[in-house]
Amino acid sequence: MIKNIIFDWSGVINDDLHTVYRVVLAIFKKFGVKEISLEEFRKEWEQPYMLFYRKYGISGISREEEVAIYKSLYKDLSAKYPPRAYPKIKDTLVKFKKAGINMIILSSNLRETILYDIEEFNLQGLFTEINSEIHDKNDGIQETIKRNGFNPQETVFVGDTTHEVDVGKKAGIKTAAVTWGYNNEDKLKSVNPDFIIHDLEELEKAVFGC
Repeated sequence: MIKNIIFDWSGVINDDLHTVYRVVLAIFKKFGVKEISLEEFRKEWEQPYMLFYRKYGISGISREEEVAIYKSLYKDLSAKYPPRAYPKIKDTLVKFKKAGINMIILSSNLRETILYDIEEFNLQGLFTEINSEIHDKNDGIQETIKRNGFNPQETVFVGDTTHEVDVGKKAGIKTAAVTWGYNNEDKLKSVNPDFIIHDLEELEKAVFGC
């Protein structure tokens, strides 16, 4: 039985794919990198996210510099391409909460962005813990599990990239990959998550059916 869910934020709960894609294109332009399509972005996106930039030849900046650039661009572009909660995701989260399931966020996103979105999406009080600005989630998953006393057999990591699946497997917990986020379904299948999730009904079945 699943008693604990560790959620990635972007691409799982927060539909900011187009927002971040536009930010990435702006970063590419700044460094003279040719624009890529959204389809290529979803195929090639990887985490830790500095690996993605290095793949396209952006290797002369530190993570701190990338964060500063990203933060500046996101502020402007999120006004033009505003993120939103995935349709009916709140209903599913409320069901999990009422069932007594612990829900935690483990994300590379800026903390201020997550907290702002939680208010905007009216998701206050649903998450017991918010872990933000984690570049490599391998660095946060074990600590999160240990700190909260989670039984790995009762815990699932819900993400939208191969990174979350790999991290979950290494931590010995179940993994669920949603297909509406950053990586496309073919890429997600390549790392063999326990569950491939196409919609919220499938997510509920995966959680309540274990």
